[in-house]
Amino acid sequence: MNTNDMNHTDDNFRDSKWREELRAAMPAKERTAIPRVVMPQLPADYRITCNEEVNQGLSAEQAVLEATRCLDCPDPQCIQGCPVGIDIPGFIKNIQRGRISEAARVLKRTSALPAVCGRVCPQEKQCESRCIYNKMKKEPVAIGYLERYAADTDRIERAEKGTPSDKPSCPSNGIRVAVAGSGPAGLSFAGDMARRGFSVDVFEALHEIGGVLKYGIPEFRLPNAVVDAELDSLRAMGVRFHKDTVIGKTLSYDDLLNEGFKAVFVASGAGLPRFMGIPGENLTGVMSSNEYLTRINLMGAGRPGSDTPVMKGHHVAVIGGGNTAMDSVRTARRMGAERAMIIYRRSEAEMPARVEEVHHAKEEGVEFLTLCNPVEYLADEKGRVCAMRVQRMELGEPDASGRRSPVPIEGAIDEIKVDEVIVSVGVSPNPLIPDSIDGLEVSRRGTIEVNEDMRSSIPTIFAGGDIVRGGATVILAMGDGRKAAAGVAAKLLSEAK
Repeated sequence: MNTNDMNHTDDNFRDSKWREELRAAMPAKERTAIPRVVMPQLPADYRITCNEEVNQGLSAEQAVLEATRCLDCPDPQCIQGCPVGIDIPGFIKNIQRGRISEAARVLKRTSALPAVCGRVCPQEKQCESRCIYNKMKKEPVAIGYLERYAADTDRIERAEKGTPSDKPSCPSNGIRVAVAGSGPAGLSFAGDMARRGFSVDVFEALHEIGGVLKYGIPEFRLPNAVVDAELDSLRAMGVRFHKDTVIGKTLSYDDLLNEGFKAVFVASGAGLPRFMGIPGENLTGVMSSNEYLTRINLMGAGRPGSDTPVMKGHHVAVIGGGNTAMDSVRTARRMGAERAMIIYRRSEAEMPARVEEVHHAKEEGVEFLTLCNPVEYLADEKGRVCAMRVQRMELGEPDASGRRSPVPIEGAIDEIKVDEVIVSVGVSPNPLIPDSIDGLEVSRRGTIEVNEDMRSSIPTIFAGGDIVRGGATVILAMGDGRKAAAGVAAKLLSEAK
């Protein structure tokens, strides 16, 4: 047993002792009687006037009380529900005992972006859905809120004390790996590889590091300062970032090999928007959510002094029911829309967006026109969209995903006044890297095909995130990054022997 293993064993022993003490301090019956914490948030009438973060975070008292609710189950299923396998009871019990830096350290063992995940992950469908409280017909422990609290508090305390970020404990092995894309999959992979002692370079095509975390998610949900702090932690671990570098164009795969990189992790995302193929989609005023959010989030459109143009509709329709649709319609309200609508072909119960995002949108005055499907956009005399025709729908039998399929109601077509339409019906993988590498196997959907270790048909190329999944959550992309890091490390270390 090496020293690290011995230290880890000692940590487990100490953890078990104080966790037993915490369990004994308050009986389970008293813990389960504590109501779930309510996240403080900005009032809706104020927040639609600015880009400030809606959820304001827990106080220390709220966090400790919520952490006390955790029953520290012998077989914690919440961990099984986490795509990156965070020791959830471990970090929560550290919050309960006031050891915030320890809680953050537990999080960072498996997550490169805890402050991000605490804000944008769909915990209600993952870790919190496995919480034992659900079996008691009670609200689950607020795992996401506590993750955010631990990450934020640790970051603030470190800044106040001037304490540097933790360095990798593993010595450098001198082996170089490259990452194409600085979104959640790429960052997760980079963090895990740096912790293992690899030399990591991340190449980003845009002028800002962070991928979809920067261009796709508004600051009222994920502030850029939070993303930047997570990036600084990775820099402190030795990860190097390169902006304005398009792998497959600025640098080829062969260029990377010639520069000494032994493996490449492709995390270039799914940046190509889909449209519906209906009349009028080329009209002025109809755009994808990708373009709309990128102009505002990444390029500062609408901010004082910005040169980036963006349309500001008074009657805005957003087509779709996912988180990106919610981000778009809530952004439209902040950009001055008098009427902002979600147009969704199924019912609200089938919406893939997080319940919290739907709730916040309603608070902010967004209208939900469900069981409606656009069939045509109409133009004014200047060629700008002025109205849309929608087909009324009803739910039929479940489709392949288990959701009930929408069926048109014959003759039920309405016309709605709009002057801006934002289409958010999905994305397709970026084809640049797959098209630039001979022998790389790609599916019919344009995704890179990989095995269980995230290895592609080319032994030195691994891939994960949306370029493999075709569109997924931040945390699923991060899980891919972790899995790929394990596969790359095993391959390169075995070859180095």
